[in-house]
Amino acid sequence: MIQLYTAPTPNGWKASIMLEELGARYSVRPIRLDQGEQKEPWFLELNPNGRIPVIVDTETENFVVFESGAILIYLAEKHGRFLPTDPKARCEVIQWLMFQMGGVGPMQGQAHVFLRYAPEKIEYAIKRYQGETARLYGVLNARLKDREYLVGEYSIADIATWPWVRLHGWAGVEIDDLTHLKRWCETMEKRPAVQRGFEVPGSDPEAQRRWLKEFQKGNA
Repeated sequence: MIQLYTAPTPNGWKASIMLEELGARYSVRPIRLDQGEQKEPWFLELNPNGRIPVIVDTETENFVVFESGAILIYLAEKHGRFLPTDPKARCEVIQWLMFQMGGVGPMQGQAHVFLRYAPEKIEYAIKRYQGETARLYGVLNARLKDREYLVGEYSIADIATWPWVRLHGWAGVEIDDLTHLKRWCETMEKRPAVQRGFEVPGSDPEAQRRWLKEFQKGNA
């Protein structure tokens, strides 16, 4: 059994989508970001960085994993799915996972903050992070020109990247002209496990908005 500590943010959705794709047994503990629950001592014992998601694998002596990319790799290796065993193919998937972790997520996250929540509208910062997000989307679009998924078959690279690209409008970045990226997004959205994972930790619209606001302020 996996215990998932999460909230409805792109990083949180990575973990819940992965668990749904695997058909794994898991329980959910919603973390109230708006109340600062992720900074409480009990949670910091799980993740010293005070961020979601976190999983606890009760089948392996309550092993704790934090950082969304590490969670994806751990679950993929545990179940033998969505991460190739061939060294070259495996490295290729991890490259695109790191592309999301080190590029798309941080740049788009800053675009959210400066566009939506900064007390002062700093045009340079808004354009800087929107422009970098758009550039990274262009890289994804080119990558998807001749393939259905980022690396051959569906993988953790796709699972990590989709929740961020899905929120492109909140960052003020459009993808209508990025036809390959748009097609990929539509393909991802049709997957039943993606749809189910997106509803975790709950479909209460008000809770979703409240938690997502905290994420966009940089608290998740």
